[in-house]
Amino acid sequence: AALGNDSETSISVNDLLIKASAAAMKTVPTANASWMNDVVRVFNSVNINVAVGKSPGDGLYTPLLRNVGGMGVAGISSALSDIVNKEDSWPPSAEDCAMGTFTVVNLGMYGIKSAAPIIVEPQVCILALGAAEARIVPNDGAGDDDEIYKESIMLTATLGCDHRVVDGAVGAQWLSAFKNHVENPTTLLL
Repeated sequence: AALGNDSETSISVNDLLIKASAAAMKTVPTANASWMNDVVRVFNSVNINVAVGKSPGDGLYTPLLRNVGGMGVAGISSALSDIVNKEDSWPPSAEDCAMGTFTVVNLGMYGIKSAAPIIVEPQVCILALGAAEARIVPNDGAGDDDEIYKESIMLTATLGCDHRVVDGAVGAQWLSAFKNHVENPTTLLL
């Protein structure tokens, strides 16, 4: 789903989720790291590989968006669109698909509810996103005359972690930060 009418500035839910991932990395920087055999390297810059495909059967590629933490949502949208819509070359070049510090795989656009992503070393985390869909949930703020259940738009986010670097506690902190940014999108503004 895209937000806005101008194709030059169209922002998708995927763009917001990529930005929320970068913001969560800034909140929990120990997840923005690499395993280097006998040492752990923690990065200052959040460089995200984003799984993309043009059409079924063409395969998935993971172009790199550099310094996503320093980009606005429109910048993320533009950078990803520039790589995917290159007229002269598809699939993206090896340079376009260089190794980042984190990977986001959004399978929701294919109707997939959830996925278990496999980490690409030397990265230590990968995020799989499922479809945003209406779900029935308890209505916590319900009064006596209100319905006890309500419909909410939700998605499943699954974080794969290399436990040599990011254990379950740190992974849970990261997911909590990601959830907070998704539920409070004003935190994604520069």
